[in-house]
Amino acid sequence: MEKKAIKHLISWKDWADQDLRKILELARKVKLDPLRFQGHLTAKTLIMLFQKTSTRTRVSFEAGMTEMGGHAIFLDWHTTNFNLTEIGYESAYLSTNSHIMMARVKKHEELLELKEWATVPLINGCCNKYHPCQAMADMLTIYMDRGSMEGAKLTYLGVHNNVVNSLMATCAAFGVELTLVCPLTPEGAVDEEIKQKIVDKGLLVETLDQKAAVKDADYVYTDTWIDMEFFSNPDFKAMKEERIKLMLPYQINETLMKDSSAKIMHDMPIHPGYEIAAELVKHPNSIIFEQSSNRLPAQKAIMLTLLNEI
Repeated sequence: MEKKAIKHLISWKDWADQDLRKILELARKVKLDPLRFQGHLTAKTLIMLFQKTSTRTRVSFEAGMTEMGGHAIFLDWHTTNFNLTEIGYESAYLSTNSHIMMARVKKHEELLELKEWATVPLINGCCNKYHPCQAMADMLTIYMDRGSMEGAKLTYLGVHNNVVNSLMATCAAFGVELTLVCPLTPEGAVDEEIKQKIVDKGLLVETLDQKAAVKDADYVYTDTWIDMEFFSNPDFKAMKEERIKLMLPYQINETLMKDSSAKIMHDMPIHPGYEIAAELVKHPNSIIFEQSSNRLPAQKAIMLTLLNEI
């Protein structure tokens, strides 16, 4: 009998649009009726591997597994043997003691090595190239807010990063018009394949006119200008100061949003006074905390899908 291929979530570009729509609809159902899915993952084990710090990814995956009857094991990369041996060997072992794995790592290449040796589904909990789970939660937030996806207008202001790559993929799948205001695009940051897909669908706008970009937007989204592991690191002080100087004119603040009725989004953690002014975090138009809470049903839907428990 031919062995069934294992489905992983490394980035959304490996998934068909209709499959993303099914996950989004499942996430909506999970959010509205969580008790319906209680017990769906009984006797299932999730390994959660963290090379990067985390709040939302850790809590939402662990809570999600618990609420559906399963168990999650937290592993700190730096207190395991991942620093002592080959990544693939450890991945192969962990697969024998779990039904599904999630890894939050610094380099995409390390995630691919985990995937190569994994014999259970692997979820990308964040890497330097993609943040697929966050993007699905973002789409769920828009879906729950307006009741549909088609025709929604989302403006992102900030550095072109892993979140942007995943937003391009999900916006293309759901028919969301994405406007990027990215005055800084680090070398190698853009996934050109994903970008071409959303360009071909006529759903991507790129501009540095931040005022025009937010004026007619339904949603305005920002993210940290500096990777979280570098933000408080004195070795990156010069880079931080340079980025702040470049990016400050693109901060989400009351002046920028004066003529816009858009809902405000941020994937967190928030650095108030940098990418967003503190008063905008709890602004009447802010849906930031609803957005973060949607990581839970989005994560549940992803795990249910990968484990064929629907």
